[in-house]
Amino acid sequence: MKKVTFIFFLLITSVIISACSSSEASSTVKVGISGSDTSIWDYVAEKAKKEGINVEIVRFSDYVQPNLALAEGEIDANAFQTVSYFDAFIKEHDLDLTPIATTVIAPMGLYSEKHDKPEDIPKGGTIALAKEATNMGRGLLLLQDAGLIKLADDFDGNGSLDKIVENPKNLQFELLVAGQTPRVLPDVDASIINNGIAVDAGLSPLADSIFHEDETATPYINIIAVQEKDKNDKVLKKLADIYQTDDVAKFIEKERDGNSIPTFVPLSEIGY
Repeated sequence: MKKVTFIFFLLITSVIISACSSSEASSTVKVGISGSDTSIWDYVAEKAKKEGINVEIVRFSDYVQPNLALAEGEIDANAFQTVSYFDAFIKEHDLDLTPIATTVIAPMGLYSEKHDKPEDIPKGGTIALAKEATNMGRGLLLLQDAGLIKLADDFDGNGSLDKIVENPKNLQFELLVAGQTPRVLPDVDASIINNGIAVDAGLSPLADSIFHEDETATPYINIIAVQEKDKNDKVLKKLADIYQTDDVAKFIEKERDGNSIPTFVPLSEIGY
């Protein structure tokens, strides 16, 4: 009888251990990012751990694999891209992915060594602008927000100088590879510089630019993306909620020193 009781005890223990293991597995979320800086997600992971969610950060070295890996189910979510990039990528590759939350915006800035504000740029002044279509489009929108030009009402975000319908100061544009835009600062009236390139050049959008993007630049807000079928998953939604807490926002502001701005807006504001 004792032997039977002991065997029964072992069976019950085995079931309990198995159930616990299954529960732990269901609360593990693999999040793909691009690059080596995991500081923000390390912080989020610590908060998530207290809520019973184990976050495993998976690093990628490019902007292609994180979406493909998500589509293949190799990761559960990714957080590395803007809405604009995401929309174009999933359309081109026919992927069934969707955002579940917004995260930050890495603001593009207008920099100058000669002028303190956009309106100081003189008539006929020269502005350096990245020549790649996406970067140029983003730069043109920045100039429009700064009140320097006006774009066509049907502007689709793809850069082309013929999309400018009003240029009251007759500004001239020097088109360059994006990586060259900081180097020409001494030679132009202003230069539009991507966030990452600016940071590498020792510039801060908040401290050094004469104008920069803010939360209203909705196409360039970064997102957390998941497979469409998982958009209502409770664990993933809880993780998104954890990311969008006040203390995470404060951590981002301190950690990134203005190079990333926490931007927690409803999905409806980015077209979802």
